[in-house]
Amino acid sequence: MASQFSRRDFLPAGLKANQVELVGNTVRIHSRSAKATAACPRCGTASRHVHSRYRRRPADLPAHGRKVKLVLLVRRFRCRAPRCPAKIFAERFPPDVTRPHARRTSRLQGLVRHLGLALGGRPAQALAARLLLPVSKDTFLRSIRDTAEASSSDLRVIGIDDWAWRKGQRYGTLICDLERRRVIDLLPDREPATVEAWLQARPGIEVVARDRNGGYGGAVSRALPKAVQVADRWHLLENASAAFLAAVQRNMPAIRKAIGAKTLDPKLLTAAEKLQYEGYLRRQQTNRMVRQMADDGVPIRRIVRQTELSRQLVRQILRGEREDVFRIRESSLTPWLPRLEQEWAGGCRNGAELWRRLRADGFQGSLRVVGE
Repeated sequence: MASQFSRRDFLPAGLKANQVELVGNTVRIHSRSAKATAACPRCGTASRHVHSRYRRRPADLPAHGRKVKLVLLVRRFRCRAPRCPAKIFAERFPPDVTRPHARRTSRLQGLVRHLGLALGGRPAQALAARLLLPVSKDTFLRSIRDTAEASSSDLRVIGIDDWAWRKGQRYGTLICDLERRRVIDLLPDREPATVEAWLQARPGIEVVARDRNGGYGGAVSRALPKAVQVADRWHLLENASAAFLAAVQRNMPAIRKAIGAKTLDPKLLTAAEKLQYEGYLRRQQTNRMVRQMADDGVPIRRIVRQTELSRQLVRQILRGEREDVFRIRESSLTPWLPRLEQEWAGGCRNGAELWRRLRADGFQGSLRVVGE
């Protein structure tokens, strides 16, 4: 059974609507507090002696495709307490209505904060424009910073990662409170000793989310042996994505043959792929010329003499081994992959240590190749 609604039902609790008007695309709701008295914020004495009135216009949640603004009639009261320093004070609305000096209602401010936490500044501003929320990107970021900070003794779940003061030259360590989604400290470097000293001063930390950097892992193990170390969602997705792309790139020739893909749209290629595609077109001209000569009965020795190509290359063309659009270079690590898998299964998970062990057996590649 349908129930009856009054204008008060559409307002935050504690307000009383006097008038509702439509001005352009904005709904203005003239309202005031439903209480006849107000408590002094200094001494807490209740007063009903009105001194004067003024209006506040906080923004509220949109309704029916229109922006909504509250026109709050705010009363100033006289405080009758003899020793109270506040002779005149403005009434305070309940926290679920609005805060002092706020330009938005509490329910709109809560939505702004959640959008800022989920999307950041510019993406949240773009979405807010479609939701008819008059909020800028700076306001979204400011709403996140204005949340109450927890003291360092209250930290329980943190995230650690490195960041660049100057990319490729100087790096620091970023530490976040993952429960409150706040940056709590920036360390000047990413040395394990610096992180270990910071963690030892905060023994209440229970969970540390980090990347696969062995230095951070060792610092956490020494400073907080009882803390649980986990991989955060971003690094899990990044590592899984990198492994998937590497596997696909290594097997692209076999994949193209399996699915029978013979056409490409140059508009969908990246800049690096376009360079490879242009080289493929040049190779195709050479391949057609060599195959045409072979179909005409020209011996391989004469084809090599006339085209000035190597005998091995001519044989590859005739066997159809030069038809790949994107050719993947073999990594210097490829012959060592079985040994690398063996070391990894044996418990060695540090890139630098794996590189040193391979170097001792004759590996000529760089540390970067092994680390990646």
